[in-house]
Formats: sequence, C-alpha cells, structure tokens
Amino acid sequence: MITVLVRVTHGPEALAATLSALVPAVAAGLVGDAVILAEKPDDTLATVADAVGATLVVAPKGSWLEGAKAARRDWLLCLDDGDIPQEGWIRVLDRFVALSRPDQGLARMRRQRTGLANALRGLFARSSVRGGDLVHRRVLANEVRARMPVRLAATIERDPVFG
Repeated sequence: MITVLVRVTHGPEALAATLSALVPAVAAGLVGDAVILAEKPDDTLATVADAVGATLVVAPKGSWLEGAKAARRDWLLCLDDGDIPQEGWIRVLDRFVALSRPDQGLARMRRQRTGLANALRGLFARSSVRGGDLVHRRVLANEVRARMPVRLAATIERDPVFG
C-alpha cells in the first residue's frame, strides 16, 4: 500500500478532481491513506480532508517532506491538485512497490507535455521530487540517496480545467 500526497494550489475543486481519480486505487488496495498539503489553513480543504478520511497538513509551499512525516506508508505518490492518473496506473505502481527497494526510491510517471518549453523542461529536469512521482519516504528524508528516476509505464495528465 501507498500514501498519496496531494499539494493544493488551485483550490478544493482541483483537489476533488484528483481525489476522485484515486477511488479505484483505494478499492484495489493500492492506496491506503492520503495527506493533503496546503500552504495555509483553509476550512474548505479541512472539510474535504475530513470527508475523505485524509490528513490535512499545513506546510510551507506544500512541502513533500512535511507530508511524508504525516504519511502512514513508506511509498508516497506525490500529486498536485488537478493531476489525474490515466488507465493502467494502479497495476504499474503496485508492481513497482512490490519489487523495489528504498534505494530505487524514485519513480516517475510520464506526463503529457505540450509546447517546446514544457518538453525541454521534462527532458532536462533535475531528479528532485515533483508531482507524478512515486518516492520512498527515506528518499524524501535524505536517509537514502535515490538513483536516477525510474520511468514508469504509466501516464498522468492535468485536468484541463486546472491547466
């Protein structure tokens, strides 16, 4: 099982879109819990978190590390609100988690990119953790240095409403 960390920057509607996309993974037994990361306290986000049984954490700039501290599982799927994993992702992540060690602790889902600037950013981006990554808690805590990100055969897209 994994914990999903969701950084909120676009508000409760984008958060709801991402959380609803995770329901099949909960039913399949892949997702065990969720942590919602907000930059400031928000009553609406607190209501959404309570409704879905998630933990709301106030963290500077939606820090993944603060979310990892509240997570119940070692493997963490990092998402930004508005991210929607595409068909087949559950099987791919479940297999990776089952077969990987913490030192292989960073895997990256493919993202559909548009425009030359976005394509170059994806090609030359550093290996720091970003939305769409599956990361081991020990990597986020700098206890283990991750190798180069493993490219997963799973795709993540942004809900077009939230760009």
